[in-house]
Amino acid sequence: MAPNSAPTALWPAPHASGAVNATVHVPGSKSVTNRALVLAALASEPGWLRRPLRSRDTLLMAEALRAMGVEIEEGVGPDGTGEAWRVVPTGLRGPATVDVGNAGTVMRFLPPVATLADGPVRFDGDPRSHERPLNGVIDALRHLGARIDDDGRGALPMTVHGGGALDGGTVPVDASSSSQFVSALLLSAPRFNQGVEVRHTGATLPSLPHIRMTVDMLRAVGAQVDTPEAGGEPNVWRVTPGALLGRDLTVEPDLSNAQPFLAAALVTGGRVVVPDWPAHTTQPGDRLREIFTEMGGSCELTDQGLVFTGSGAVHGIDVDLGEVGELAPGVAAVAALADSPSTLRGVAHLRLHETDRLAALTKEINELGGDVTETADGLHIRPRPLHGGVFHTYEDHRMATAGSVIGLAVEGVQIENVATTAKTLPDFPELWAGMLGA
Repeated sequence: MAPNSAPTALWPAPHASGAVNATVHVPGSKSVTNRALVLAALASEPGWLRRPLRSRDTLLMAEALRAMGVEIEEGVGPDGTGEAWRVVPTGLRGPATVDVGNAGTVMRFLPPVATLADGPVRFDGDPRSHERPLNGVIDALRHLGARIDDDGRGALPMTVHGGGALDGGTVPVDASSSSQFVSALLLSAPRFNQGVEVRHTGATLPSLPHIRMTVDMLRAVGAQVDTPEAGGEPNVWRVTPGALLGRDLTVEPDLSNAQPFLAAALVTGGRVVVPDWPAHTTQPGDRLREIFTEMGGSCELTDQGLVFTGSGAVHGIDVDLGEVGELAPGVAAVAALADSPSTLRGVAHLRLHETDRLAALTKEINELGGDVTETADGLHIRPRPLHGGVFHTYEDHRMATAGSVIGLAVEGVQIENVATTAKTLPDFPELWAGMLGA
């Protein structure tokens, strides 16, 4: 697998001279921001989105919705404090062109929205976006009556010929390669004439917390959703047609993006506070409390936020990350610095993410002197003394933050294209330096 072909600046990953002690304000959740934008755009009245994440993926989502006619005004909230976006839904329309970048949420959540537009909507993005599977969404929408031109690729570029409405109904979906296929259909379903009944047909379903997040957010804007957890059929979700309410929603911090900062406390034996950590959440990143505690830290939810403390020791872990695959790069980075081996399981689907994350982690950690082997569904990591070198990122934000964690403990690590972190974590180098007191 070739690293990024374009020459990009190398960022010397800061080396920690001692225990980290910092408070880090983590920006808002990408997953929540992009779902909230879609739901607000489909609502029957205007709504507010407070403390939204401003990153490449969320700005692409906002621009895509604007291209289809939705008004999104950026400013301060109705009470005059903090950043907020006012979303004014209008009749969706084409012709429109959507740039998805390499954002899974944009390329998967918006084709169902585009079926409700009056006119054609063309989707395209970065070269890597052409390699990411979209067949789950394309096949499902065709089954529900949509007309889509993709030249048989099951991937971008493609055009959705919006007819202003979609019948909806029952649809089989194999979401084993991405839970976003299910979320994509559920988010637009209240606007389908018959709603939708999604039947997942695959053997596995990764990232279930993200589907729970979609369901919770739908219910918060007035949608009626039947789920497997609520006593329904296994692997079946039903959404009843109906109007969605315009809401005033505050976006939670992105807990998965807190990972490198918590890891810093763990690997340096330090202390990091993340304010506004929610007591109850569907975000997958909440699992970090349990995973990093097992790896040698301790945490406490206080009035200040989440207080995470490293013990000075880092232990290996045997963990199934099937529901929280986005945490795998950061867990792998910490595991490479542990005092015993680790096995990460249940993450075969990571081969289809921004890059093949399993191959990328194996190659990059091993080139720093590590001992990582790929398994059928994950990684086996035997800690060895690491040395400096270039850590390639493959235009993947979580590879860049994983390399930065290793750099805290290993002198001379250089991160290629650290700017790719802007996909979900704007100003990462500044936040990182600030945590280290630089």
